[in-house]
Amino acid sequence: MHVNIMIMLAAGIGVPLLAALNAALGRHIGSPAVAATVLFIVALSISAIVAVLTNPQAAAKLATAPKHLFLAGTLVAFYVLSITWIAPTMGVGNAVFFVLLGQLISAAAIDHFSLFMAQPSPLTLTRAAGIALMAAGVFVTQKA
Repeated sequence: MHVNIMIMLAAGIGVPLLAALNAALGRHIGSPAVAATVLFIVALSISAIVAVLTNPQAAAKLATAPKHLFLAGTLVAFYVLSITWIAPTMGVGNAVFFVLLGQLISAAAIDHFSLFMAQPSPLTLTRAAGIALMAAGVFVTQKA
């Protein structure tokens, strides 16, 4: 379990780095969309290598997967495109704070209603208070 926590912490550290690096690339080349495309090409290459090394037979099951599950690709494209466009003007920290707030709200709803086969975790008063505290933190960072 500790390894999983460390991996997710590293993934969290990577989100603002991804935003800063891709926003800088977009500014450098003059096109956030091209920067996002390059990011996806690199990500696709790495993902394909990992897929081949870990479970190449899984691709055969794609035809039977519910079609709505493929919308995840649209969501990641929306995230990368929006953070690449907006971070240079809003600031990486501010942009990521709002992304984090959206993640907390969405994650709480997914867990509460056990959507997409997620392990159920009810939205308690404590969890709701934590999300509200995060929202207050985002508000404070915007006023500073």
